[in-house]
Amino acid sequence: MFDGKSILITGGTGSFGKKYTATLLKRFQPKKIIVYSRDELKQFEMQQTFNDPAMRYFIGDVRDKERLKQACRDVDYIIHAAALKQVPAAEYNPMECIKTNVYGAENVISAAIACNVNKVIALSTDKAANPVNLYGATKLCSDKLFVAANNITGGDSTRFSVVRYGNVVGSRGSVVPFFQTLIDKGEDTLPITDLNMTRFWITLQQGVDFVLKNFERMQGGEIFVPKIPSIRITDLAQALSPGIKMKEIGIRPGEKLHETMCPRDDSQRTLEFLDHFVISPSIQFTRPVDYSINCIEERGAPVEKGFAYNSGSNPDFLSIDNINALHQQA
Repeated sequence: MFDGKSILITGGTGSFGKKYTATLLKRFQPKKIIVYSRDELKQFEMQQTFNDPAMRYFIGDVRDKERLKQACRDVDYIIHAAALKQVPAAEYNPMECIKTNVYGAENVISAAIACNVNKVIALSTDKAANPVNLYGATKLCSDKLFVAANNITGGDSTRFSVVRYGNVVGSRGSVVPFFQTLIDKGEDTLPITDLNMTRFWITLQQGVDFVLKNFERMQGGEIFVPKIPSIRITDLAQALSPGIKMKEIGIRPGEKLHETMCPRDDSQRTLEFLDHFVISPSIQFTRPVDYSINCIEERGAPVEKGFAYNSGSNPDFLSIDNINALHQQA
């Protein structure tokens, strides 16, 4: 569906954007891939690897609505990956996080509607479900904006959906590079916030593939959640350095012991499909939508009342060997 199409990736120089670009160029023949980001050095570095004739590089910030509109001209699909994501940084700089993650989301929506973009998928996070930190709260606001945007378009063509998933193996700012740096320095002990902590775990390629598939599935207004395994943080440490000692240092402000992707309070709106969940909108749209059957004829069924998809109670946990295998793929 991407052959001959123009795709815009906000925050396109990040880990996800680069993997998404590589996958598009490998599997499809897009007309244009527009990388939209504010860091000129990262764009320069990305150009050294991705110099296909389809590539376009736009310096711009999602806080700048007019620049976004320029970038969105003749665009068919948008992947909104731009965000301020560091939990402690967001706590110390709340308005900066709000300007990018909330106002930026609204600007993407406005630009997409103004330029008659066909489909938009916004990347979310498990931290947006029952948020306890500002980053998660801004991403929840962003999710709500993208879902509600389908009411603004009404009968027009632009459709908006959200993809929510957990920690990405080896992505910038994640715990794996942090642990690996300490191990490479010869440290014999790793700092662990809580020995009982769990997280959802997904590779970049799995995340990219899930987003690609959801462009086919989406009707507009859904929050897509993949069925993915959990890890124990202690198992992760052992996978990276067998036998290494661990020191519990306490959970950081705004951090959870376990993460949730489908909250219990949303169980009445959650549908289970073969390899993913869909959280349907809490508002009624002007156009009727049956979210139990998606655009590629996959069928879902309502989950039980009170169901929650939580990293601690997830039936699928990775072993240390599994973690190592995924780490090598990343």
